[in-house]
Amino acid sequence: MQNISFDTVEDFLEFLPVDELRIVNVLRMLVLECMPDAIEKLSFNVPFYKRHKTVCFIWPASVFWGSKKTYEGVRFGFANGYLMQDEIGYLNKGDRKQIYWRDFTSVSEIDVSLLRAYLFEAMIIDDETKAIKKRSAASYKKQ
Repeated sequence: MQNISFDTVEDFLEFLPVDELRIVNVLRMLVLECMPDAIEKLSFNVPFYKRHKTVCFIWPASVFWGSKKTYEGVRFGFANGYLMQDEIGYLNKGDRKQIYWRDFTSVSEIDVSLLRAYLFEAMIIDDETKAIKKRSAASYKKQ
């Protein structure tokens, strides 16, 4: 299913071509700055970031899903993108129902302020979904 397998994030980073590595490093620093409590974990051989649930991921094109490269650059995705306010159409959804993303082919394309705002919104959604789950569990116990 995938063209490679990594044991650690460091292995993943060493594999990347220089152009993708530059983009990944900027995105990783941004995520870890905005979400210092996030857990970075490889899933599908790319870094996913979780707080209560998965919030976002960074997927370079050189780590295939399937047998071939399907886009260029680095994809930055939000696990619950469908819940986010995206009035300016910054995120792509393709034919996906839940995950929305933005592809970057150079560091200069990354609007750090805008992406930071999207990350903060994604964290609020993550907190809200945890609170909803807690209320649902408490309601179920009362029955």
